[in-house]
Amino acid sequence: MTSKTLFDKIWDAHVVKEVEGGPNVLYIDRHFIHEVTSPVAFLGLKNRGLKVFRPNQTTATPDHNVPTINQHIAVKDELSRTQLEMLKANCTEHGIVHHDLGSEGHGVVHIIGPEMGLTQPGMTIVCGDSHTSTHGAFGAIAFGIGTSEVEMVLASQCIMQPKPKKMRISVNGKLAEGVTAKDIALYIISQISTSGGTGHFIEYTGSAIKSLSMEGRMTLCNLSIECGARGGMIAPDETTFEYVKGRKYAPKGAEWDKAVEKWKELKSDDDAVFDTELTFDAADIEPMITYGTNPGMGMGITQKIPTTDRMVGSDKTSFEKSLQYMGYNAGEAIKGKPVDYVFLGSCTNGRIEDFRAFTNFVKGKKKAPNVTVWLVPGSKQVEKQIREEGLVEILEEAGFKLRQPGCSACLAMNDDKIPSGKYSVSTSNRNFEGRQGPGARTLLASPLTAAAAAVTGVISDPRELK
Repeated sequence: MTSKTLFDKIWDAHVVKEVEGGPNVLYIDRHFIHEVTSPVAFLGLKNRGLKVFRPNQTTATPDHNVPTINQHIAVKDELSRTQLEMLKANCTEHGIVHHDLGSEGHGVVHIIGPEMGLTQPGMTIVCGDSHTSTHGAFGAIAFGIGTSEVEMVLASQCIMQPKPKKMRISVNGKLAEGVTAKDIALYIISQISTSGGTGHFIEYTGSAIKSLSMEGRMTLCNLSIECGARGGMIAPDETTFEYVKGRKYAPKGAEWDKAVEKWKELKSDDDAVFDTELTFDAADIEPMITYGTNPGMGMGITQKIPTTDRMVGSDKTSFEKSLQYMGYNAGEAIKGKPVDYVFLGSCTNGRIEDFRAFTNFVKGKKKAPNVTVWLVPGSKQVEKQIREEGLVEILEEAGFKLRQPGCSACLAMNDDKIPSGKYSVSTSNRNFEGRQGPGARTLLASPLTAAAAAVTGVISDPRELK
């Protein structure tokens, strides 16, 4: 019998038809939709006289365009309001479960799926959003799709996809204090570049990866596409099973035992062959921060911005343009640089563990007066936990205010925009020009590094501020 990778096992089990010399027709177990990429897909169905083929396998929630304050009143922005109304109407018409703004199940699409137990090992999962790779943390094949593909899945519960190549990234050793899953991701991207994973699906393994919590694993897989990969995944283990157990849509009773036995088989065979293999040492990773305008322009917080000495041609030009936009100079330290905004949230770092880490760090300290801080939980459940665990009181004592769930300042499709020229230390996933607002300057970092900036008003090493 041919040895297989974890990716091969799941992919091959979901192939409905192989197109000779072309893509596979792949069956999709779970489809998540939101208000931005679904309206045109539903319109396409209507124009073709089609219904959603299997509505029970689709779950909807608005997240990109929602405000994060005063969610009890009508959304002011007309376009955003229209998109929210269309999502609700389309879901009602087709019998799709819709977690509306303000409801108990509302939140960022990639956060509510795992919370509810909709995301499970061995699944194929898609969404019209690039960071669908988050769900790969459970040992699932999860990837983002375009609007026409959203329509395809709604109509047939299948999608046509070429099979990606396989990459294995091993991170071995013990992570140092203050180093998080976000730092692992930013370190890997800084090492292999934003195109290093192109054409591949990544499986993460190694002792440092296995030591991560499920929420840490979700953060790592979330950022897989920032190195150009189609997605990322981690083989399920006891940490995975413990997280899924008891959740609303998780199997129950005898079905649970059956499911776990099946899930235990979801791992790459010992002699499975990957197209690309990379290995990193956890000891080499320190708290990371980006200094440029793509996630690959990252470095350890104690390091200096690279120089252009060994760069030539378009690489040098692009690098210099990026630093010019950021207002930084090659060869200078980034620690101590002023910060205007701090954002904790997004599908990358908007979970309860992220808020616990941030809150624990700022306990007994005070928010720097020069910094505006937006703390945005990823879901109503996270918001509820923050309140039940008494984190709100600690945050308020330190001068912070909690906002309401949504994508918020990750992508500036709502009211939470960083003003032009201002510096934002953000726990989100992208630092492209204008990503957080026209002219905004974004520095990606972990919740701990964000907390350090929030209390000092400058870029700071969290290890120095216990």
